[in-house]
Amino acid sequence: MTNPLIETHILPPFNSIQAADVVPAIEGLIKMAESGLERQLKDNKEPSWENLMAPIEARDDLISQAWSPISHLNAVKNSEELRTAYEQADQLLTSYYTGFGQNEDLFKAYSALLDSESFEQLDQPKKQALLHAVRDFKLSGVALAGEAKEEFKSIKAQLSALTTAFSNNVLDASNGWFYHLEDADRLAGLPEFLVQAAQSAAKEKELSGYVFTLDLPVYFTLISQAEDQELRRVMYEAYSTRASQEGPTAGQWDNTEIIDKIMNLRQKLAELLGYNNYAEVSLASKMAESPAQVIEFLEDLANKTRPFALQELDELQAFAKQQGLEELNAWDIPYYSEQLKLKKYNVSQEVLRPYFPLDVVQEGLFKVVKSLYGIDVKPASAQVWHDDVKYYEISKDNKKIAGFYFDLYARAKKRGGAWMADCRVRRVNDGQLQLPVAFLVCNFNAPVDDKPCLLTHSEVTTLFHEFGHGLHHMLTKMEVSAVSGINGVEWDAVELPSQFMENFCWQPEVLDFLSKHYQTDQALPKEMLANMLAAKNFQSALQMLRQLEFAIFDLRLHMEYGDKAFVGVQQLLDDVREKVAVIIPPRFNKFQNGFSHIFAGGYAAGYYSYKWAEVLSADIFAAFEEEGVFNPETGQRFLQEVLEKGGSQNAIELFKNFRGREPNAEALLKHSGLVL
Repeated sequence: MTNPLIETHILPPFNSIQAADVVPAIEGLIKMAESGLERQLKDNKEPSWENLMAPIEARDDLISQAWSPISHLNAVKNSEELRTAYEQADQLLTSYYTGFGQNEDLFKAYSALLDSESFEQLDQPKKQALLHAVRDFKLSGVALAGEAKEEFKSIKAQLSALTTAFSNNVLDASNGWFYHLEDADRLAGLPEFLVQAAQSAAKEKELSGYVFTLDLPVYFTLISQAEDQELRRVMYEAYSTRASQEGPTAGQWDNTEIIDKIMNLRQKLAELLGYNNYAEVSLASKMAESPAQVIEFLEDLANKTRPFALQELDELQAFAKQQGLEELNAWDIPYYSEQLKLKKYNVSQEVLRPYFPLDVVQEGLFKVVKSLYGIDVKPASAQVWHDDVKYYEISKDNKKIAGFYFDLYARAKKRGGAWMADCRVRRVNDGQLQLPVAFLVCNFNAPVDDKPCLLTHSEVTTLFHEFGHGLHHMLTKMEVSAVSGINGVEWDAVELPSQFMENFCWQPEVLDFLSKHYQTDQALPKEMLANMLAAKNFQSALQMLRQLEFAIFDLRLHMEYGDKAFVGVQQLLDDVREKVAVIIPPRFNKFQNGFSHIFAGGYAAGYYSYKWAEVLSADIFAAFEEEGVFNPETGQRFLQEVLEKGGSQNAIELFKNFRGREPNAEALLKHSGLVL
């Protein structure tokens, strides 16, 4: 009989994290890791999991436990002091991990373990972790020598600094501009909560009237609701020119040169590793077999989608003309789209918003996952970085298995968008089980006065999406950190659980308990529900083409940048739009300068992953449609075959284990209403 595991659940001490302590702490942990590795390599023992990989994993986890809250605070509570400390520590870690990946003696030890008889005795998670490690050594330039190895290290350090600078510029450009107006007549069409928030923002700046910022909830609500065309134009221009040489902050926080520097360094890195371009480097660790295969996949989807998108655009232009608008500009499209949706289906995001107070949506979300996976979510006590942040624990069969932080409101000094990041990873070390903990972040409009946070249905799906990522991280059964949760999962499959969760936001039986009017407690009326479901695929082709445009641009950029015939970043984007898009933005639009996914995130030559994984998630949800949305056997099968197994097997094998066959794109097209 084995001894029971001792559970550890140590959370970050956010109240005592100081910027001045960051660099010394990271320096100390790196020295500890380097000296520990040096002792290991001197032992000259025949490599095994226990004497080689387990000690390394334990030391890396200590670094991760220190770095994850620091990195998180830099994103959600940014300050000059923390930013400086973060950048210095990030450089130290980049240097450490680059040196680790280029350690020839360590690579030989890993390779020896891979080739030894003891490899076959390892369980599947440990085998997969070792296989990934050997692959990553090769991608880290372990085979390079002399000047090439030093150049690789230099490139990695420069890229780390540049991607951080890119992200900082987007954040500063978003925070560094606002629109002030005093004429209340220009606010027609805007919901009351946004007007109140704009008044509060003006008071904070000691101004009269109203202040509108580029926080995404503010921007999206205004651009889609404001009747004043000039107000929409001003906001659109400011948002679409952030961190560029155009618009109201032209030249401030400009990412134009940074993009070229990043791309130039990525191409050099690819060539050092023996690849033709960075797209090939990126795909070396993904499901897709080659850039050409991905381009074919994306262009095939675009070709199937484009006829539907042209119909949608024709309908929108005809409607706008009926409303007296002669020319449909980029800043008019969201507004007239919402008006058309309201006319066709008598429903809009703002009409729906009162029915989705955040507390009701959260309770409904927790009810969904309990039905699917038999888990309970309850609030718990923990140190947090802001009063609005809440901490929760997940239990199953009355046993605590994970925890997560919810940071859901937009505020100054917080990065825009929505994401999940790991705080603690599930792993076992010396008989101790470390429970997984996640950071789950959104940027919704905060409550104003006595009015609660009210979500659009689009924001409801965002919350479900990020929670899907969180479940992937938290419900894992893996005990090896390299394949625990989302770790080790191919990047083009990592969106599968998150996109899967979005489907539940459209199920009538879910919406019945997911919605409740914040004043009357009335659930979404049947007629409004029917209209909302009828409008589910409103302009889905235009939305699909937009994502495909970004994905093709990203992949072609990383394929073609090193070619002598490369036309330049802007010209390439223009060429992609000419072939794929049906809506061409104005010349001043500098979307690429704020494209943090590929220039400051993990999606370089990987933005296609959203569509690639959506094929998988749509096909998997089709099984729930066939067998019952809350069929407990189907839910448990998805839990056991996908969520619990993390990155311990290739994603395609996990998919086939669940579905019993290869994936099929027809489910995605059907769910999107793009079939004749």
